[in-house]
Amino acid sequence: QLQLVESGGGLVHPGGSLRLSCAASGFTVDHYAIGWFRQAPGKEREGIGCISTLGGGTTKYANSMKGRFTISRDNAKNTVYLQMNSLKPEDTAVYYCAAELVNYRCSVYPEEYDYWGQGTQVTVSS
Repeated sequence: QLQLVESGGGLVHPGGSLRLSCAASGFTVDHYAIGWFRQAPGKEREGIGCISTLGGGTTKYANSMKGRFTISRDNAKNTVYLQMNSLKPEDTAVYYCAAELVNYRCSVYPEEYDYWGQGTQVTVSS
């Protein structure tokens, strides 16, 4: 059974950093496109970025997310990470990872993903 489990969320001060993990089971992460998304209260789910199966893992980011967010993958641990720096209160949201069985590309649009984790809460506050 394909499963994704996010972890690493919590409370962080403005300007701080967090690294979220997306641990996969039932499949290998380098065979799927993996995306990171977030959803704030009262808002639609939005894409942060994704990592494809191409090569060592080609990444793509939503325009509004470039610069502070970095996605990486550890095949040995079957885990994908989201490094978040210079966090702002408006980054407060539930963060999700998702998987799509597709080769060589990935998408920042949530409707293209088939499998989702349960999410992890990130709160940025002083």
